[in-house]
Amino acid sequence: MPDLSPRRRMLVLAICCMSLLIVGLDNTILNVALPTMQRELHTSVSGMQWTIDAYTLVLASLLMLAGSTGDRIGRRRVFMAGLVVFSLGSLLCSLAPNLSSLVAFRAIQAVGGSMLNPVAMSIITNTFTEPRERARAIGVWSGVVGISMAAGPIIGGLLVDSVGWRSIFWINLPVGLAALLLTWRYIPESRAERPRRPDPVGQLLVIALLGSLTYAIIEAPSAGWTSTRILLCAAVAAGALAGLLRYEPRRHEPLIDLRFFRSTPFSGATVIAVSAFAALGGFLFVNTLYLQNVRGLDALHAGLYMVPMAAVTLVVAPLSGRLVAARGPRPSLLIAGVTMAASGLLFAAFDGESSTGLLFTGYVLFGLGFGMVNSPITNTAVSGMPRAQAGVAAAVASTSRQTGQTLGVAVIGAVLAGGLAGTAAPGAYAAAFPDAARPAWWIITGCGLAVLLMGAATSGRRARESARRTAERLEMEQELAGSAA
Repeated sequence: MPDLSPRRRMLVLAICCMSLLIVGLDNTILNVALPTMQRELHTSVSGMQWTIDAYTLVLASLLMLAGSTGDRIGRRRVFMAGLVVFSLGSLLCSLAPNLSSLVAFRAIQAVGGSMLNPVAMSIITNTFTEPRERARAIGVWSGVVGISMAAGPIIGGLLVDSVGWRSIFWINLPVGLAALLLTWRYIPESRAERPRRPDPVGQLLVIALLGSLTYAIIEAPSAGWTSTRILLCAAVAAGALAGLLRYEPRRHEPLIDLRFFRSTPFSGATVIAVSAFAALGGFLFVNTLYLQNVRGLDALHAGLYMVPMAAVTLVVAPLSGRLVAARGPRPSLLIAGVTMAASGLLFAAFDGESSTGLLFTGYVLFGLGFGMVNSPITNTAVSGMPRAQAGVAAAVASTSRQTGQTLGVAVIGAVLAGGLAGTAAPGAYAAAFPDAARPAWWIITGCGLAVLLMGAATSGRRARESARRTAERLEMEQELAGSAA
């Protein structure tokens, strides 16, 4: 990528952030619309899970392919293709006549979404090459998540209450078109000097693993955990995982480069990303259903209730980026783990939903933790890795996020559905919801504790030394491979 002026670099960052904005808005707006969609489409809790997980599942399956493809054929080209497909998928979602069509069109959206965030992060990494400048840029990037969380519930509530749930997908169209035109005009093309070759076998194994695992978790409450269908899915998931661990190390250029995981901070960032985003997916899913189906709020007021959480995330995320630039990832990760675990514990052990004051306290704590966690995850994933593989490293981090969110919605939705079984009457549903949700809150608490413990264990001096050794080894192996070629 050619040297750009400071002003041009900031413009590139702003354009890349636009892609994160539409993807983030899509998720938060959709959560606010879930109860309305559930009523109009006459579906169950598992049906609502699929409207979320059809997107995150396809996204998680294709992110690494998109990252390596951008490194190979051109990051700007793949980024623009992603904007087109995502916008087309959004239009189709707004026209969906039934749940099955909506789930299918959400998958199309995800194909486009998979080309956006990891490729955008690769563009940012190759634009901001100085470590402190890159950390600040990633802090701004992470702050956009807060903007989408703050604006999404309000915008979604207004649209759902005034126009209908289909309108939540329309907002992606003008933003997507503007981002497409600005990308074509201002973002220079860039490629890796020695990009990876395609790995179709590895890609199929990833799809089989994530798809079968998610299906088994979502459908098990209705089909039964010991049913033939669920056991078959579990067997497919186990076989796909074994295949990945056996096949990928033997490839010269694998889809998932297991050598990255020699770096303790990189491995820790992967586990932290899965845990944090599992907590987020479950948190949004449970709260949306609680606020509208138990407290009886409309979509707009439910969105307004969640603004404190989103506002704290919006304020804290850029501060976390600056903290990472100045002090490294450890302080941000410790704060994130403590506050996310405290939020889950407030609901699990102290009936946080019993009063509005406690409810808002839990929201603020979770927003603080989530705002803190995103910058260190991203910065750790790309720092120390060869710039030629920036797309792949960023895609692993993005895949971890989406995998976490997919599993969070699947597991917590399954737990909630099991607890609410046989409570079809509105009064019985509302009475049973707090007890049914309590195991879900304990899971979210456990996710926060995982962030805390992994953050403490993988951000010290020994961990940084392992990252340095891994980066040197990767650079050496790349140079040897280039010489042999």
